[in-house]
Amino acid sequence: MSSTEPRHTALDAVHRSLGATMTDFAGWDMPLRYGSERDEHLAVRTRAGLFDLSHMGEITVTGAEAAAFLNFALVGNIASVGVGRARYTMICQADGGILDDLIVYRLAETEYMVVANASNAQVVLDALTERAAGFAAEVRDDRDAYALIAVQGPESPGILKSLTDADLDGLKYYAGLPGTVAGVPALIARTGYTGEDGFELFVKPEHAVGLWQALTGAGEGVGLVPCGLSCRDTLRLEAGMPLYGHELSTSLTPFDAGLGRVVKFEKEGDFVGREALAEAAARAGQNPPRVLVGLVAEGRRVPRAGYAVVAGGEVIGEVTSGAPSPTLGKPIAMAYVDAAHAAPGTEGVGVDIRGTHEPYQVVALPFYKRQK
Repeated sequence: MSSTEPRHTALDAVHRSLGATMTDFAGWDMPLRYGSERDEHLAVRTRAGLFDLSHMGEITVTGAEAAAFLNFALVGNIASVGVGRARYTMICQADGGILDDLIVYRLAETEYMVVANASNAQVVLDALTERAAGFAAEVRDDRDAYALIAVQGPESPGILKSLTDADLDGLKYYAGLPGTVAGVPALIARTGYTGEDGFELFVKPEHAVGLWQALTGAGEGVGLVPCGLSCRDTLRLEAGMPLYGHELSTSLTPFDAGLGRVVKFEKEGDFVGREALAEAAARAGQNPPRVLVGLVAEGRRVPRAGYAVVAGGEVIGEVTSGAPSPTLGKPIAMAYVDAAHAAPGTEGVGVDIRGTHEPYQVVALPFYKRQK
């Protein structure tokens, strides 16, 4: 098999049978949309959507010093995560630049699962393997051991309850528990990337098709639809959630991205990037560089990543993500802008769309927050 051949998830034949438009994403052949991405987006906001996320990178860390090792390798306090809980964190370079944002699940006292973005899975695996030297901890590439299916949206708890006897009511946000769903063993996590309540189900690849079909059947009466990567992007954008390669990169620290809260200086021992991140925290406190903000269009033209943000004829920032917002009914964007123009309600800000300065309003993130 040539290295340019895209990888296929265990659900590939299912996507094709559903008429999905497929696209290459981080070396994987993934469904972009099945029909209308707007309809898929609104289904997740009002009912439920079903996603194949099997391209994500699962890395298992085990051993007596697994907790101490992850505290050294990552910026968060992973040792303080209880068994059955999860934490959003980042892995940074020694200079503080973000290598990836991650979710870490503590599966047992000395066992963790690190979930990396598909595009960075190898980078994260390599960095963890290198940083494990000297620790009684083993880093294992488990990317082929899991398929990952997400059910997201207000109807998702009811759909999943009909297929499992696991205690979903007791499962908090950012927690995970082992259980059986539709007769197959799964790690059931209450996490997601849509701004809605929902679950991510880690199962063996050979169980993926049966689970997908069971979820489809269970959701038929409440409007569940299969959803592609396109609506996943507009959902996370409305929810103000960063995407690696857009809002996050090696040229930015967590403090630059407005996510300094994930860096835990108070944890015991040293960690990779501590010194550089302490300096970045001090800089951000005194004189923040550009700040990540939300922009809402006054017109209909859609901003895209890389477009300049302007004010008074000067470039004051750059769009990192932009799309039409099905929920707001207007184009929206996230952008890094100079601190002087970052306050919500700031007037006179525009986006340079092919030579025309289209007016935009600066708003606080997120654009959308679900009603609890």
